[in-house]
Amino acid sequence: MRPTAALTPLVALALAATTLTACGGGSGSDPDTVKVSFKQSTDNSIKVMDTYLADIKKQFEKAHPGKKVELVPIKAPDSEYYTKLQQMLRSPKTAPDLVYEDTFLINSDITSGYLKPLDPYLAKWPDWNKFIDTAKAAAKGEDGKTYGVPDGTDTRGLWFNKDIFAKAGLPADWQPKTWNDVLTAARTIKKKVPDVIPLNAYTGKPVGEAATMQTFEMLLYGTGDGGTDPLYDKTSKKWIAGGKGFEDALSFVETVYKEKLGPDVSDALDPNVMTRVRGEWLPQGKLAIALDGSWLPQDWLPGSGHEWPEWSKTLGLAAMPTQNGQAPGKVSMSGGWTWSIPAKAGNPDLAFEFVKTMQTKANAQKWYVANSGIAVREDVAEDPAYVDAQPGIKFFTDLVSTTHYRPAYPAYPKVSTAIQEAMEGVTTGDTSVEEATGSYTDALKDATDNQVVER
Repeated sequence: MRPTAALTPLVALALAATTLTACGGGSGSDPDTVKVSFKQSTDNSIKVMDTYLADIKKQFEKAHPGKKVELVPIKAPDSEYYTKLQQMLRSPKTAPDLVYEDTFLINSDITSGYLKPLDPYLAKWPDWNKFIDTAKAAAKGEDGKTYGVPDGTDTRGLWFNKDIFAKAGLPADWQPKTWNDVLTAARTIKKKVPDVIPLNAYTGKPVGEAATMQTFEMLLYGTGDGGTDPLYDKTSKKWIAGGKGFEDALSFVETVYKEKLGPDVSDALDPNVMTRVRGEWLPQGKLAIALDGSWLPQDWLPGSGHEWPEWSKTLGLAAMPTQNGQAPGKVSMSGGWTWSIPAKAGNPDLAFEFVKTMQTKANAQKWYVANSGIAVREDVAEDPAYVDAQPGIKFFTDLVSTTHYRPAYPAYPKVSTAIQEAMEGVTTGDTSVEEATGSYTDALKDATDNQVVER
């Protein structure tokens, strides 16, 4: 999950002004042109999405004579992308015909009335029946309608360097069963291979949602019985106050940084730490264990600019265990992105035709492999060509059976920020676990209009 961070009002206004100026034509200005807006990587060497969409554009224009596709990339970090996109969606003059939406924020845009329900289109599209139910649910609004077509999902686990493990006397087939197993391995590495970072677990506000989802929720969702959501009570429709599970998850984070098992705190709180993990620490053998996502190999594939052909031999994979090894024994979190049609799009019908072109079995499979994504189409997931396309795909796809999705209701972004603040407090040592948990509950009440329940 890429980082999310709040913007100051001044910066947000500046971005909005830039966006409105840049996109002044409006999607409805040409009924024969579909405008497709997407997030372009801030790393100039990463062209995965650009290359894929350029190919889809060619296919679409060939299959629809007289119709054109205009690709409208937004080159910005996630937080700025969200701001720019929301500004574009507010007016028919600036709204594209198709937009790339993170499931992290899709409900906020649904609630704001920025997106068009896709149910009439989906009812006539046979391929929709090929999508797995959990992925479909990620694009649903609280009104039960569907507002996006998912283009894949992701899962999370533990990446570990087998060479470093060998130096530390740890097994090449390491599969920890409890949190303590993870910490014990990190402590062993710190002692026996002192010139590397034992464990990276994202933390704090600078990396935004990566801290919340890749670290904290991977821990929190492993504290209970696996069947109860520890963040949101669907029965009462209330958010859950910080309790023992919350404190235990924070204690894990505190231990990593208090015992210096992670990066230096200044590096951990660097907004660019994810780029360093993928582009420097892992490839250069400076990091032993990374709690991270299934998408990492896209940075190491040929043509990426950060080629690392040895990664599949150097790195091992392990599921993140539950706290004490309780059933189901492992935990993962899933997110993903969807293609959505703005409510004020000028050419919605043409936009959905473009979605159908993207989401043929062949094109979907091509995207999953190029993006190191996890298939959300059952026919692709069952295809041996997909399973064998890249090392690690089967491992991360198998985690879907025990994965969790965030309660991505409109209040979630504020809840996520409150979690990040609690994490940052225990990371720096400025706040105790108990104090950080209490502050989280107070912030949770403010963020949700006091829709909070104790558990």
